[in-house]
Amino acid sequence: MVVKVISLKMRDESSSGQIYQEFELSFEHIQISVKDLIVERVYQEVIAFNQKATNRKSLLVAPSAEEKMLNQALSSKAKVNPEKQIEIALNAFKNNAYFILVDDLQVDNLEQVIDIKKDTDICFVKLVQLIGG
Repeated sequence: MVVKVISLKMRDESSSGQIYQEFELSFEHIQISVKDLIVERVYQEVIAFNQKATNRKSLLVAPSAEEKMLNQALSSKAKVNPEKQIEIALNAFKNNAYFILVDDLQVDNLEQVIDIKKDTDICFVKLVQLIGG
């Protein structure tokens, strides 16, 4: 059986529409959940980060200050934990730290199914907390 891999173009934007970056993710299924989308994105980011192979300006979830300190203190072999970052990213979605648009429609729960086509448009919109609020 031949597995068809679909690459999707995605982007990160601010709530004002400024594009931070554009990138691609690959999937083997034509239907995925929002949770699958987030998990795959974070997993690929962490792998690239750990291999020092990412040129992305902004990760969905950055390593915590503790992880950065440990990485510097221990050695260049210390790695960011993908499972921990996935948990942080899923909680951030649930707590509205960012939202996701699929073909200009907001998805609002982790179990919502996305039909993937080669021209599916996915946008992660990062919300900026107001100072003092």
